[in-house]
Amino acid sequence: MKQPKLEVRAKQLIEVDGLKFKDLNGNGKLDPYEDWRLPYAERVKDLVSQMNLDEKVGMMLINTRFTGYQVPAGEPTSHDGIIDERVIEEGTNIFAKRKIWPTTHTINELHLRHFILRDNYSPTKLARWNNAMNEICEASRLGIPCISTSNPRNENAEFVFGMNDAMGVFSTFPATMGIAAAVLGEKALGKDGQIFSDFAQAARIEWNAAGIRKGYMYMADVVTDPRWQRTYGTFGEDPELIADAMERFVDGFQGDELSAESISLTTKHFPGGGPRENGFDPHYKEGKWNCYLTPGSLEKYHLPGFLAALKSGSFMPYYSAPSISKSVVQKIAGQDVPFEEVGFAFNWYLLEEVLRRRFGFKGYVNSDSGITDNMCWGVEELSIPERFAKAINAGTDIVADTNNAPDLKTAIEKGWISMERVDEANSRLLLEMFQLGLFDERTYVDAEAADEIVANSPGWEKAKEVHRKSVVLMKNSNQTLPLAEGTKVYVQMWHKKPETSAAKTAEAREQIGAVPGLVIVDQPEDADALFLMVDPQSGDYFNATPGLLELTICENKPLKAVDGTEYTETTVSGAEEFRQMARDGRARGQKVIISINYSLAWIIDDIEPLADALIGSFHSFFDAQGEVIAGKFKPQGKLPITPPASEAVIAVDEQGVCISPNDVPGYDKDQYLPVGMSYAYTDADGNVYRLGHGLTY
Repeated sequence: MKQPKLEVRAKQLIEVDGLKFKDLNGNGKLDPYEDWRLPYAERVKDLVSQMNLDEKVGMMLINTRFTGYQVPAGEPTSHDGIIDERVIEEGTNIFAKRKIWPTTHTINELHLRHFILRDNYSPTKLARWNNAMNEICEASRLGIPCISTSNPRNENAEFVFGMNDAMGVFSTFPATMGIAAAVLGEKALGKDGQIFSDFAQAARIEWNAAGIRKGYMYMADVVTDPRWQRTYGTFGEDPELIADAMERFVDGFQGDELSAESISLTTKHFPGGGPRENGFDPHYKEGKWNCYLTPGSLEKYHLPGFLAALKSGSFMPYYSAPSISKSVVQKIAGQDVPFEEVGFAFNWYLLEEVLRRRFGFKGYVNSDSGITDNMCWGVEELSIPERFAKAINAGTDIVADTNNAPDLKTAIEKGWISMERVDEANSRLLLEMFQLGLFDERTYVDAEAADEIVANSPGWEKAKEVHRKSVVLMKNSNQTLPLAEGTKVYVQMWHKKPETSAAKTAEAREQIGAVPGLVIVDQPEDADALFLMVDPQSGDYFNATPGLLELTICENKPLKAVDGTEYTETTVSGAEEFRQMARDGRARGQKVIISINYSLAWIIDDIEPLADALIGSFHSFFDAQGEVIAGKFKPQGKLPITPPASEAVIAVDEQGVCISPNDVPGYDKDQYLPVGMSYAYTDADGNVYRLGHGLTY
């Protein structure tokens, strides 16, 4: 076997048979786990046999860990300011209720080796941090390295903790639904999903350069309830498209099998987060249930994406629990699924019987964040050690965003979790680290080269192309688009936050003004065409709205809460100003082009009639949209979701039952609606805005 290039910073290299090895436990001899010539399984078995209980417990936890770069001056850091050594008291993190210890203490005393990285610094800075973390790990008793994971970093978005932690440093594509819109456009032209593959292969280069070896990505969830706030982050509602995406992502990020060049993926959120109870999200108790109202919906719509991703390094179960009373019996391969009303990380049947035994999944199960403290649906009455036991015994191997080693250790010491099961979980977790080369040639990366590697990634040019291809021309009355050369255009953007509206308007005018053929004017009255852009926002990621999530373009709209009280909701500040500007433009004979940013399946029955041309975007760059309206790029994007026709098609009755089933995608809902009612929006020109809709010129 070829000698790998080994680097040590805290221990020594030893020579055996003319070859070099890391002496990770410092005993002066070659142990099987240190011998890179041996099969991974043999190395894992030896290492697990040498680990004590505290080390095994720490291996089964993953916690958010911030870098030292954002530590205020005068507060403790190490490794030249790279490592955060602060003590942060409990209650400062939305997920964990535990005291946050300094990094070195967390590694050496709590024995954690898995960390969630949320900071958004340059690739070189991130690589230095990963290297410093592993230097601390190497100095520990057994020299077990650590691995950092991250939420996606390659999509354009707004910052949302836990969903969009970092962006703009790596190549920046449109939001995931925009990537899906571009691929659907390619497929309509007779091409395939190569965009998914190109994206993954480019991102893999960038993540490797920064030393981030694992991604909490991507969402294989199918959108079936339009009020689900996590629609953003999915690839829409087409199970076939999502399966294609997941298969290509696993291949593009991981390769045929995990290796020293792979980024290991955590596919989420098994067995699918789409069938929400009227859209409420399980980050809060109002959304704790998955509701399967339709025979066969679990297998037909929600599982295909996960089946395509079975080679993922790990799977993440969703917070939610399946409701028995609000579901019909579901079958998988002809066999009934016996639902247990506990969160999916606690659900033995779906994790062990279905995912592992029937589907053949070989990776490990990584819980979502906070399942033993906050989002512990179905096991609220259990003590925290009992919750750990329930999750681990159900097949969850690592519990996310907690450093609560004492309660996990208590569950083991009380015999609620067997040592056999603890060793099994550790073996699965360590196997991935060996496969990724973290014990051998990939413990450290070339941090000083990281910025240049990312800057030269093929992802940047590919991203520009995908932004253009993501733009969906939904309506084009009387051939409004493309605009003629020299057209004077007024541009304005509306957002929920007025300060964001102003900043985005300035950005949009600058970018669109750089598109050849368009002349940007400062006043709407001076324009030939108005380009009016809306970016609605609805609800709060971590808190339930008083009533159902609002999907209309509105400001201070009177609504009734679930308990009957009244409240108001705003999705766009200045919504009436936006409408009036469109009406005034039409009255002056100007062309009115409206762009809607689809982070949710917005209801636009009072917006579309104001537009001569209507564009759907997905955090698509402003200049990409400008190129489409100016005729510099012929639109080809297709809708990855079906926007509802009106509030009537998603109305919820007094018993809490939605008129269109929560577990069926929009393109397939019509068969369940009353006769004469259609789910998809139809515009004034007769265009039906169903999955796959998109015009060109």
